[in-house]
Amino acid sequence: MKPPVPSSRSLADLRRLTPARVGLGRSAASLPTEALLSFTLDHARARDAVHAAFDAAGIMAGLAGLGTAPIEVSSQARNRRDYLRRPDLGRMLDPASKRAVEGRGAAPCPCAIVVGDGLSPTAVNVHAVALVRHLLPRLAADKVEVGAVVVASGARVALGDEIGAITGARMLVMLIGERPGLSAPDSLGAYLTFAPRIGLTDAERNCVSNIHGAGLSYEEAAFRISWLVREGIARQVTGVALKDESGGGSFSRSLPGCDKSDT
Repeated sequence: MKPPVPSSRSLADLRRLTPARVGLGRSAASLPTEALLSFTLDHARARDAVHAAFDAAGIMAGLAGLGTAPIEVSSQARNRRDYLRRPDLGRMLDPASKRAVEGRGAAPCPCAIVVGDGLSPTAVNVHAVALVRHLLPRLAADKVEVGAVVVASGARVALGDEIGAITGARMLVMLIGERPGLSAPDSLGAYLTFAPRIGLTDAERNCVSNIHGAGLSYEEAAFRISWLVREGIARQVTGVALKDESGGGSFSRSLPGCDKSDT
């Protein structure tokens, strides 16, 4: 018996469920003009997101307004060109920033939050402060103290390992702009690392990704991040050894080792 032929309605339903490019049609041997122009526009938006200016001052002010005392730091990448060509430079603090973090004069903290520009400063400019606003009350309800808040320019995910090691953080939450896609140039990611230290791999992190207007909401992301922070501290582990058992079926997936941001 032959399998049923999919109806045209099933394809239309799929297009309503996803921003992915499916069922675009064709014009002779090429794409229709409308589909080609849409692709070109989304590609341009993704490129613009990578090269957008990072509003570190605005984020510092927004985080200070939430009652935190953020520290501003930079990686060893001197400019955006260095950042894109030399990923290793984005994983290390420059000397002045290292001294600033070392001089914060506080005891080791249960949790540190780092906000870094990553590969989409646009995402961080738009979403980071709002996400922290939703996250802080959840962490407080779980009795998890946030002892350090850092805003980092030229940051790769692994920059948080050095910051976490210096601050003595038991848990590091790194909020960073993810590599822009053609459907989401402003996607924010959260990377969680227990006992951060230089040299860790992505297998030792958890990731909550796709935080943006058409993706995961701030409330849903804060729920998932706070659960992972609480359980990661309690079980003293993150990454492939920490599975999502929150029961939040409508919330985001936690992806151990996920790295749209490119550490």
